[in-house]
Amino acid sequence: MPEQVATGGAAAGGASDGPEPILKVTGLVKHFPITKGVLKRKVGAVQAVDGLSFDVRPGETLGVVGESGCGKSTMGRLITRLLEPTGGKVEFEGKDITHMSAGALRPLRRDIQMIFQDPYGSLNPRHTIGGIVSTPFKLQGIEPEGGLKKEVQRLLELVGLSPEHYNRYPHEFSGGQRQRIGIARALALNPKLVVADEPVSALDVSIQAQVVNLLDDLQDELGLTYVIIAHDLSVIRHVSDRIAVMYLGKIVELADRKSLYESPKHPYTKALLSAVPVPDPSRRGGKSDRILLKGDVPSPISPPSGCRFHTRCWKATEICKTTDPPLIQLAPGHQAACHHPENAPDQRPQDTVSVASRETVELAEPGAGAGAGAGAGAGAGAGKQEAPETGAARSVAPDAEAPGKE
Repeated sequence: MPEQVATGGAAAGGASDGPEPILKVTGLVKHFPITKGVLKRKVGAVQAVDGLSFDVRPGETLGVVGESGCGKSTMGRLITRLLEPTGGKVEFEGKDITHMSAGALRPLRRDIQMIFQDPYGSLNPRHTIGGIVSTPFKLQGIEPEGGLKKEVQRLLELVGLSPEHYNRYPHEFSGGQRQRIGIARALALNPKLVVADEPVSALDVSIQAQVVNLLDDLQDELGLTYVIIAHDLSVIRHVSDRIAVMYLGKIVELADRKSLYESPKHPYTKALLSAVPVPDPSRRGGKSDRILLKGDVPSPISPPSGCRFHTRCWKATEICKTTDPPLIQLAPGHQAACHHPENAPDQRPQDTVSVASRETVELAEPGAGAGAGAGAGAGAGAGKQEAPETGAARSVAPDAEAPGKE
């Protein structure tokens, strides 16, 4: 069912009118086993990625956003086949690469490259910059026209570095310069798909803008297709055509940039957007629209039943505890996995029993449930049954931390 829904949503978003997707992911799963004892007996599994379905069209940028630990980086390593999937299917240009051997994958490595998050750990300190950037050519047995050194120096110049840096070592460069070196290495073989795993999260804000603009310019110049993973909503908004929001191993919302930021459908997306800092000083002292979520992100070893967000959601009802909502299309090109979405018709209007309200009544002292001081949970439950306004959402947990930027 989710596979059919995801395909239909992508078609509605315009995939049927344009070219075939360069990358198609269906039901992707990755569980890391937990072992115990000398015999390495399996006692559980970390459900890092649990059923992702999406596609990426040629020339577009898909942004993936979510809190730390939601499975973004694992997803990036799965679609580049740096990790072996537990289940599901990954297709690149119509070819199934899900369980392709290392030998069969070698020719495809030219077309699929990755930019890693840590610019300090992704470069070998024993090698010169020229040696690092020239490695892809040597591994693929390619001799560039004009010679290897000349091509490497051209790549360094392309990403904003001096060709004279050819013989220097990584420790002689700043973080932003190292990330540019990583970008040059990824672009060496003219790939078609580049997966960037939080390419600017380790950099200063002033350097972030430079690297983001560089990625934009390179996409226009070389016709690249990007999957950019980040937790900074401002970066994702600047670079993405479409955005996928992940929570605890699943995609909870997938839409184009404009509709997601102007009309978020999933409560988690709305909470993330409300956590973005307000730069205008005149608005900081006014009424805050920030949504404060209660509790912590559940463990991926034992995720909640039903909707995985229901333990922190102010709109959760009984069906949210038992039934996992499918990723369905709620507007043209806009998909969300929620029984009670924002800015869209309620998918389960008959289910009105709030989880927060019921649990508060069960735990409260006699007569406290009806009073104004019944607790944060009761306030959230009562307020949210009337209308899903952000003012009521703020009463969910006054002492909780807001999600968003780390």
